[in-house]
Amino acid sequence: MQAIRIIEIPDCKMVSSGVGMFGEENFTAFNAWFSALPRTKDARDFVVEAAGGMEWLFIYEDGMTVPERFRIVDFKGGLYAVTTDIDQQTNIDAMDRELHAFLQQNGFEQDVSRQRMGNIITPDSAYEVLGYQQMDYYMPIKIKREE
Repeated sequence: MQAIRIIEIPDCKMVSSGVGMFGEENFTAFNAWFSALPRTKDARDFVVEAAGGMEWLFIYEDGMTVPERFRIVDFKGGLYAVTTDIDQQTNIDAMDRELHAFLQQNGFEQDVSRQRMGNIITPDSAYEVLGYQQMDYYMPIKIKREE
């Protein structure tokens, strides 16, 4: 069984929280805004590292009402290798070794022109049973071209 999956996120618009950290007012407001939207099966919010903190993104849909405090940004999509682990307990170095071995064996390489992302996937009901949250880690990848 493979523990790494390949997905594609298309170029799209995303709503941005702005740069900050969890617990800060802009992130709290951003979480409250998108958490009030109907839940879907697939991830729509992603956290990326940014200079000075983190940026929380949410996939924008035409007609969506977005509070003025948040801006809509262009998002460069593409292929991602996705792994799942326990939030805040992941050994990133070990995960990266496994990811890079998988990519090398399957004709891909990391695309360093795009940012890595994360998304908490655990619903509250499962969190109550597990006692922890699972996180999907998204590494941007591209098809390896022979030079």
